[in-house]
Amino acid sequence: MASSSSSSSSSSNAVIKTLGSLSNESFVSLLSKLIGESKFVQNNPPELIPEEDRIVNHVLDCLRPYSTDTGGGPLVINHVTYHRRRGNLIVEYPGTVPGKILSFVGMHMDVVTANPDEWEFDPFTLSIDGDKLRGRGTTDCLGHVALVAELMKRLGETKPALKSTVVAVFIANEENSAITGVGVDALVKDRLLDKLKSGPLFWIDTADKQPCIGTGGMLPWKLHVTGKLFHSGLAHKAINAMELGMEALKEIQTRFYRDFPPHPQEKVYGFATPSTMKPTQWCYPGGGINQIPGECTVSGDVRLTPFYDLKEVMKKLQEYVDDINDNLDKLPTRGPVSKYVLPDENLSGRLTLSFDEGSAGVACNLDSRGYHVLCKSTEEVVGHVKPYSITGTLPLIRDLKDEGFDVQTAGYGLMATYHAKNEYCLLTDMCQGFDVFVKIISQLEQD
Repeated sequence: MASSSSSSSSSSNAVIKTLGSLSNESFVSLLSKLIGESKFVQNNPPELIPEEDRIVNHVLDCLRPYSTDTGGGPLVINHVTYHRRRGNLIVEYPGTVPGKILSFVGMHMDVVTANPDEWEFDPFTLSIDGDKLRGRGTTDCLGHVALVAELMKRLGETKPALKSTVVAVFIANEENSAITGVGVDALVKDRLLDKLKSGPLFWIDTADKQPCIGTGGMLPWKLHVTGKLFHSGLAHKAINAMELGMEALKEIQTRFYRDFPPHPQEKVYGFATPSTMKPTQWCYPGGGINQIPGECTVSGDVRLTPFYDLKEVMKKLQEYVDDINDNLDKLPTRGPVSKYVLPDENLSGRLTLSFDEGSAGVACNLDSRGYHVLCKSTEEVVGHVKPYSITGTLPLIRDLKDEGFDVQTAGYGLMATYHAKNEYCLLTDMCQGFDVFVKIISQLEQD
């Protein structure tokens, strides 16, 4: 009698043999249709509101012949729409064991904007240059939409006997959070994804073929500086808002890095950078070259590794600003007549700190079955596994993790072309991505 482990192994191998490899021709054909719609799914409200149903329709054309809707196959398809022309698509291949499930989620059907005048090729038409598949969305994330659609199509075609239910969730509205209640947030709220908590959830929207195991939180901030506008030849009668802003920001940053230093867990997760707090924008109302500005605003962001609390950062930053305001006379000045307090006029400079909506980072569970399966599959297909973390932000996966999902993330585009001009992915990378998905499914059959 064969042992249960050898039986599981042979069953796993049968899954790999049945599902096979990516059909390059079918994948490129679908991707060409999706990139042809990319102009209409740019997400930059209020000017550009994507119509994700344009993408949904192509995916439906690909999968419908294998769906229960037509009687032609096992795929259960649910097109869920909260805003007109902005649908999500949940596709399910039923397994035989109740509650045993894995999912591929996060393949979003909107893209960031592209200016054709700045590209070397048409961003809104798929073009092929050797192994390169070029166009807006090839890496982020229409390439993954096509890839997972091809996986679900293959499941529908070949009908392998799986214990696990395999679910794909193609989502709307990932690239902008100005409008909510459209994509995965609404699906979670309506409990349409609850059953995915029973197994690993693979968020397919990163890059470079390796598990991305950590992301950063992001907190946008504005520091408005009020001084006193005056003639630059009479600097002793002015409070230079620019000088005050520069010195105050230096002090704020010094305190931030003291209170939020590199965390020991950042090495474990392989973060490229620790937490940072820095200016990225500077503006003032304008004026003559011979005027000392009376106000200005410095803006920037905090990128926070997930081992620190965003609310604690906000609290600390406000404390720094309050303390500086209370002790302006102790803040270093710039030159013999530079000052931030004018006692004779009973006038002081002033710092006002404000925040836009922030989002917390994610540290994936490194003890979960989903993580181990992803790593093993990656090593077998790619040849090595090197998980990494970045302080880029994926707010939606933090929400999922907080809701109790075992979220792991991966992607098969190129980080170097993410949100960039002349975006492309490599067909060979996408083929490896398909193989990783097949290995994940087959490994989980052994449980």
